[in-house]
Amino acid sequence: MSLRLRVLNLVEIVLRVPPLFVIDEILKVGLGIYSFTEQAFPLFEENFYKNSPQNVTTTSQYNPVLYRFVVIGLIRLILSTVGCVIALCLFMLNTKHLMVVYMYLISLGVVFVSYWANVSTVSLLVNTIEGNNAIWDLMRHILVLDYEGLFSENGTALHLIQNCLFQAVLAYIFVNIHLGPRYPTLQKLLPVTFFAPIFVSVLPIPLPQALLNHSPAVSALLPLALIKFVLWTSLVSIVHTVYSGYLHARNFVSNFGMSALVEAEWMRLNVPEVLRTFWLLRVVEHTFIFFLSGYWEAEDSYSPYFRLMKYLMVTGCDTVSAVLGITSIVSYICSYIGKIFQWILLTEDDNDKNIGTVSAIVFYILALQTGLTSLEPEVRFVRLCRNFGLLFTAILHFIHNVVNPLLMSLSASHNPSLRRHVHALLVCLLLVVLPLLLMFYLWSTQETSTWLLAVSAFSIEVIVKVFVSLAIYTLFLLDARRETFWEKLDDYIYYIRAFGNTIEFCFGIFLFFNGAWILLFESGSAIRAVMMCIHAYFNIWCDAKAGWSVFMKRRTAVNKIDSLPDATDEELSSYNDVCAICYQEMRSAKITRCRHFFHGVCLRKWLYVQDRCPLCHEILHGINTEDKKELTGPPIQAAEDGNR
Repeated sequence: MSLRLRVLNLVEIVLRVPPLFVIDEILKVGLGIYSFTEQAFPLFEENFYKNSPQNVTTTSQYNPVLYRFVVIGLIRLILSTVGCVIALCLFMLNTKHLMVVYMYLISLGVVFVSYWANVSTVSLLVNTIEGNNAIWDLMRHILVLDYEGLFSENGTALHLIQNCLFQAVLAYIFVNIHLGPRYPTLQKLLPVTFFAPIFVSVLPIPLPQALLNHSPAVSALLPLALIKFVLWTSLVSIVHTVYSGYLHARNFVSNFGMSALVEAEWMRLNVPEVLRTFWLLRVVEHTFIFFLSGYWEAEDSYSPYFRLMKYLMVTGCDTVSAVLGITSIVSYICSYIGKIFQWILLTEDDNDKNIGTVSAIVFYILALQTGLTSLEPEVRFVRLCRNFGLLFTAILHFIHNVVNPLLMSLSASHNPSLRRHVHALLVCLLLVVLPLLLMFYLWSTQETSTWLLAVSAFSIEVIVKVFVSLAIYTLFLLDARRETFWEKLDDYIYYIRAFGNTIEFCFGIFLFFNGAWILLFESGSAIRAVMMCIHAYFNIWCDAKAGWSVFMKRRTAVNKIDSLPDATDEELSSYNDVCAICYQEMRSAKITRCRHFFHGVCLRKWLYVQDRCPLCHEILHGINTEDKKELTGPPIQAAEDGNR
């Protein structure tokens, strides 16, 4: 990507950040309800008990204080909701329309800032004893070169100069960015409106004080009229833009589906980059607040760096929008962790790059499940650290899912690259050492809790998975060194995998009961209940069903193979051929009803797929064609032939 495209992409990302700050500020006050309730409840309680003779009220009594609070609360809720919707709509605009909106808002802000600056200057001049002689006082200081008096802090001259420079900057910005008609006369008249209150205030002719006080408002009428004209003339285009966006979304959904629309908009809006930029800017804001509030110099047992980190983490997840921002940061960091392990393992599989997405989903679900935004600061920091611990174990599981197929392919394909084997084994060693270190640290520093049991279960599960993978990897390497066919290899692999799956299934049941205890006695929530149901279905019921299905298929195949006769040494020597399934030499074999020879283990694997001979497609187990003719007899056989 060229530098120009990178700059444009960065500008587009930055333009979409302010709506997120608006939504974040609205969410901080709980959509205008929580802060109002906290302020109004003491007054409501006082009036409630004062106006009630028995200090008790019933639903039939009219309480004006209560109704006033309810009405104001509803108004705040409606306004906050409308503000969130408008900010969300601004966030979803394309870059062209977003620039137009920002230019309009900046021009409106410039007019109001100019108005308040002129009000301050006029008020200062009117309240000064020598206000009407301010221009003569300014000229006198200039003529006598009295720079100390000219630039004194209490003098009006310095304030006039500062306001003149400030109004010049504001006039230049407004003239260049306003969206109204750019007639030459109008363009020349606009800067005059910014300086008009200053000119009126410094006139040597005494003017009525009411006229001076209203001069800033009168001077702002022309820019405001221009802004209002732009708004009214743009209503049709605004409605047309909204309607066109609705038609585009509806057609897209009808043609490609809702998921495709969400994915397309996600990519168009650069949502992860915008969320990361929003959260980083939010961290910078809270860093300044931390230093300005004096928290850095607070005296306690913790270092100032730890206090800063703790403050940023606590304030960095106090709203839903902030949680989305930190989730994007987590996804970004975990994606680079995945790239590092890809570089170590020398793999380029695109599926291995999903660690960032998976980690983000896990972290956000944990945040919602634990109610992170509604906790007190101290409890929130502890819960956030615990969520990071669970996320760490989830990353270890994902890394194992990356290295496990690589180990199997390296051993089964007889890959001679020693470097790739060493890298894969080092990653396996890391997956064993890190969970052990984590459990040792947690059990030596933390009290026993349901969270600690969950982290320990996930860690032990990773270790078991690694040892299962290494055991199968070792068996494949030993099989590669054998010169003859190892018929028991499939049984050994099945037993090892069955052991690992059984341990994983037991941990799944344990985690379900652990989560049920948390739901019932610690922190119950609807999201936790839903996640427990999902865990029970996918990790317990589906795994048990799949495991039982595999076991039944294997047992059925073993019974069928055991019912077939074994080939004798004379039959093998006279057959003098390889197994038609694996193309390996046969030192032992099973003879099918159609008199074909196969390895018993190969034939068993074939029975997992179908119950017919790989060569002639006769039924391997049951009554074959010849036996059927003998049992049915000529009449039945003729009837069947006629039906055909």
